[in-house]
Amino acid sequence: MRLNAIASILFASILSSAATAPALAQTPYDGLWTVTITTHSGTCEPTASSTLTVTDGKISAPGSNVSGSIGNGGLVKVSINGAYANGQLSGNSGSGKWNGASAGIPCSGRWQASRQ
Repeated sequence: MRLNAIASILFASILSSAATAPALAQTPYDGLWTVTITTHSGTCEPTASSTLTVTDGKISAPGSNVSGSIGNGGLVKVSINGAYANGQLSGNSGSGKWNGASAGIPCSGRWQASRQ
């Protein structure tokens, strides 16, 4: 009986510790990122910048139709308002390629990102 009581107290204290432990980032790329795109072909804006948020490896931005993720190795795959991008992050920066369309005319270019 005493062993059951000790086990119950130990189990309760482990659960209590886990519930109060601070949340840690799930991927090394979580945080705010400034992304700048440059158009190399097509009629899209020549350059544009925005701030994206990475949480648990998922990419989001307020007011934008964004879906995508960043793998633990930094591989980026994202769709933003109908444009698609892929590339690589390493540490606090990264780059890659994107493609999309403006008024039905294909556009493409490069992107660069830096962690804020």
